[in-house]
Amino acid sequence: MSTEPIVFIVDDDPSVRQSQTMLVESMHLKAEAYDSAQGFLENYNRAQHGCLLLDVRLPGISGLELLEQLSRDNVLLPVIVISAFGDVPMVVRAMRAGALNFLEKPCRDQELWEAIQEAFRWNKNHRERLVEAGHVRERIEQLSPGEHDVLRMLVAGRSNKAIAAALDLSVRTIEVRRAKVMQKMEATSLAELVRLALTTDEFSGQDREEIESP
Repeated sequence: MSTEPIVFIVDDDPSVRQSQTMLVESMHLKAEAYDSAQGFLENYNRAQHGCLLLDVRLPGISGLELLEQLSRDNVLLPVIVISAFGDVPMVVRAMRAGALNFLEKPCRDQELWEAIQEAFRWNKNHRERLVEAGHVRERIEQLSPGEHDVLRMLVAGRSNKAIAAALDLSVRTIEVRRAKVMQKMEATSLAELVRLALTTDEFSGQDREEIESP
């Protein structure tokens, strides 16, 4: 698989595919064009990064249906929807399905270029966050059950005293566990510890009631 970012183009209009491909290549970027959503799905490797320029009206699977499928499958490919028929319901549906941007045809070259650059930045940053989250999960797995409890309550905003009371342990025991958590998580401060934990689904999804509990 190529590590070079690719701009995928899905549009059933040959002239649009050609013009968008020429524009992308003039930006010194690689382009792959498809005339249908099905053709794109049959060839796309989800590990490949880049972005997708997606027309709404396509034969077979529509652009919005493709967008919703990619969202359901958690495909990490930023999508720029491009359509000549961008009414409010369509724009809302596209954004709710995870589109990064929505452009109306005909769009200016500069507008499309800026949208592609934004998509590349989003893709790079999002993948870096996922890599970091993977490393953090590995560190969390090294915690003992007791240390994991302390981490969970720290992220919920509880003090050492409150954690000790909740676990029926001494404050000194909590301080020792907290120090071990900091060491295993490779965090130099409480703020960094919380930030690291929140990069993972386990802690970013912590219940609001739990976070607000004393």
